[in-house]
Amino acid sequence: MAAIPNPAQISSVIDRSLQSGQIDDLLKLQEWIPKITSILDLDILIDQIVNHVSCAFGCIEANLYLHDEERSELELACVCGCTLHGKGHRLKVGIDGMVGRVAATGEMHYAPDVRIDPYYFACEESTLSEVAIPLIVEGKLVGVFSASHSELDAFPPEQLKLLQALCSHIAIAVRNCRRFRAEQQERQRMSREGDEARIIQQALLPKASPYIPGFAISGLSVPAGDIGGDWYDFIPFSDGCWGLVLADVSGKGTAAALLMSATRAMLRSLTDTCSSPAETLSKLNKLMVEDFPSGRFVTLIYAILDPKNRMLKFASAGHLAPLLVEGDHARFLQSDAGTPLGLSKTSFSESEIHLKEGSQLVLYSDGITEAAGFDDQEYGPERLREHVLKPQASSDSILTDVRRYVNGAGLQDDATVIFVRA
Repeated sequence: MAAIPNPAQISSVIDRSLQSGQIDDLLKLQEWIPKITSILDLDILIDQIVNHVSCAFGCIEANLYLHDEERSELELACVCGCTLHGKGHRLKVGIDGMVGRVAATGEMHYAPDVRIDPYYFACEESTLSEVAIPLIVEGKLVGVFSASHSELDAFPPEQLKLLQALCSHIAIAVRNCRRFRAEQQERQRMSREGDEARIIQQALLPKASPYIPGFAISGLSVPAGDIGGDWYDFIPFSDGCWGLVLADVSGKGTAAALLMSATRAMLRSLTDTCSSPAETLSKLNKLMVEDFPSGRFVTLIYAILDPKNRMLKFASAGHLAPLLVEGDHARFLQSDAGTPLGLSKTSFSESEIHLKEGSQLVLYSDGITEAAGFDDQEYGPERLREHVLKPQASSDSILTDVRRYVNGAGLQDDATVIFVRA
């Protein structure tokens, strides 16, 4: 492949080989060359290349074919002056015409008289000479550029050298555009998948707060990214009791969301057959130890609320202690928290509390207490305790207070709250 020329070399070529009528066009081309590497839209780039070069060299036709490696073909991406073929026309590498030959050999092919050239495919009747130049970057074929002229031997050696040098720039610019387009398409694909995953994940969360006589219960979950690993649920039972679940899957993003979905499905399948939170977690943990990838785990708190008797039983799998508010006092309910689910087979303990009238219970994920601002100081359990003592405290107010605290730093972890008011 020809070396990429500097402006002085191009000027020298112009001085030695061009008629005075072409100098202005070539000087414009010289100024245009550095700009092509800044164009990232492939269609715009190719159109400008073909039309600029065709005008500067007085060509009756100019084409740029892009290499389709999978099909071993060349696809016409832009054409100027051709009346027979349009964009999308394809040629076989090594088979069809001068362009196909150049793609196979990786070397320029010049036909000073197309009438006697064995590889030339007839196109415009007025064409008498044609050149095809490979576009190669780091040994890899990007495409082929071809130009035709109405005069015999219209491309003297100095012009051929200049065209080869120009094609070196063109090859790099086309390669960069194709990479940019591929990356852009991949980002769009990932964005679509993220949107679909977020819609599915939101569908797995409760659609509304449950109606439980004597209680007001609300939940809220805010992922740190497009999708998250936190999850909460309200599960009704036939006897009027309700299951309350809040879980935090290790990690973030799609992997955490998939594990969250699996955990939700397994837990819901167990709730009808297990009589207590501790039994439910024990059986759930057994399934997860057998099925989950090594190193993945879930912290989870599962409670069963009996609204008739105002009793709440709960079991914790390595999750943060619930926060109970009674009058002017708020305390964390310490219990023998079991290990997170999915690590090892173990049993879980169970605690029971009576929810007095006017009392409040808060379940939350570590995205609340560990939320930090730019100074790396965490929101912390004490700020949470102080906030829930306020008269208008709710799941919404907790998330609002946390966002206010991080003050623009953004949530670094999923944040989830269940707020129970008796």
